[in-house]
Amino acid sequence: MKYTKLGRSDLVVSRICLGCMGFGDPQLGHHSWTLDYEHSAEVIQAALDAGINFFDTAIGYQGGTSEQYVGRALRESGKLADCVVATKFLPRTPEEIAEGVSGKEHIHRSLDQSLEHLGMDHVDLYIYHMWDYNTPIMDVLEAMNDTVREGKVRYLGISNCYAWQLAMANEMAKAAGLQGFISVQNHFNLLFREEEREMMALCHTQDIAMTPYSALAAGRLSREPGSVTTKRLEEDKVAKSKYDATEKEDDIIIERVHEVAKQLGVSMSDVAIAWLLTKVTAPVVGSTKVPQIQNAAKAVDLELTPEQISYLEEPYVPHRLVGVMDFNRPRTDQGRHVWPVTK
Repeated sequence: MKYTKLGRSDLVVSRICLGCMGFGDPQLGHHSWTLDYEHSAEVIQAALDAGINFFDTAIGYQGGTSEQYVGRALRESGKLADCVVATKFLPRTPEEIAEGVSGKEHIHRSLDQSLEHLGMDHVDLYIYHMWDYNTPIMDVLEAMNDTVREGKVRYLGISNCYAWQLAMANEMAKAAGLQGFISVQNHFNLLFREEEREMMALCHTQDIAMTPYSALAAGRLSREPGSVTTKRLEEDKVAKSKYDATEKEDDIIIERVHEVAKQLGVSMSDVAIAWLLTKVTAPVVGSTKVPQIQNAAKAVDLELTPEQISYLEEPYVPHRLVGVMDFNRPRTDQGRHVWPVTK
């Protein structure tokens, strides 16, 4: 395994981050394919054995049981002190807004609950899971800064945001003497490269770590088109919607991944992750099987030639943004294109 600094922080992380959305009680979440504790702990231990020390979870994963499984497994491994643990909080719910729960109060409540789930007194990286269009960003920045000041969080990250939002937030934090975001976790892989338009340049010039999710496009980049599917590909409607409009074009890239993998005598996953490692700090790689995370760890040592990288990239076509990143979707209580910045 290879290691690197996480942006401008002093956190030293493995080049692969284990994404933990696949862990947790399926009855308490939106996915039926997640693992129980015993099997989650096996994958986490395999990651540790492979040298992975970076783990990403969230309070929104399976009703918080992902956090519980991750914290328990790391404690039982005896290696918790050597690990970098990240978790995320969601925006306020409509019910909280109706009850008058402030954005700041919500963040503090969420963190305390996450720490309880994890069985930890602090987290290394606390991530703003998605932009809260009903809460002024200054409220978010002040509350997150408080968590660092209180010693409950070491560094702050953000996820599912636009480059302009990240740039604005960090400039506002700097002007107010607050902690800014040292990492961003957005959707980015060989099939979805929209982050190269704005976000990548921002991160490179500002020393912000990119730790993208969906490294294998929910499994698409790990198997040939038309081959055996997975339960997640069949059931995860959000993951499916991200590639529906470009399926034929994406299949060309997937075929090229297969070609390069065959030439090198490695797996398709190895090639897809090795490509991503030429672009970002540490991709978040989800895994529900021990061999999957073992192979992901091996990809760190695979070096693609400039010709192979160009061959993989050449067929790319623009992809539309869906879900929380769809700029035109209605915003709760705000209508469209309303961006509360200050009180």
